Amino acid sequence: MESTKHRHINVVAGLIVGHDRVLACQRHAKVAFPLKWEFPGGKVEGAESDIEALRRELKEELGIIVRAEVQVFQHEHTYIGGPKVSLRFYRVLAYDGEVKNCVFQRIEWVELSKLGRLDFLAGDRPLIDRLVADGGAALLR
Repeated sequence: MESTKHRHINVVAGLIVGHDRVLACQRHAKVAFPLKWEFPGGKVEGAESDIEALRRELKEELGIIVRAEVQVFQHEHTYIGGPKVSLRFYRVLAYDGEVKNCVFQRIEWVELSKLGRLDFLAGDRPLIDRLVADGGAALLR
């Protein structure tokens, strides 16, 4: 069995923006990284492409059908005592349906300038720092 410490996981996340706010999601208290904030998305499974995984995850988590997306940021993060994670963030350009909370403790539309105040997962922090520093201009406009 592969140890968690040496495992490598590919993760995709969606940035959904509206009215200068971005959707942030809080994890439940009884899961890994309890009550941390994150962007919706998850692991790329099996032979899925990043886009297939992003679309599957956002349908499961938010009940939306993603129609268009563009990758805006990527990096790798190694959690202490845990896996190395390759993270790819996609700006969701178009989707069908209404965003609803299907799996999280809560979801919030957060002003870009206030993202840094939420307790985000460590793997998301480089993106959060960049979004807060430039008001999202480089990635989300």
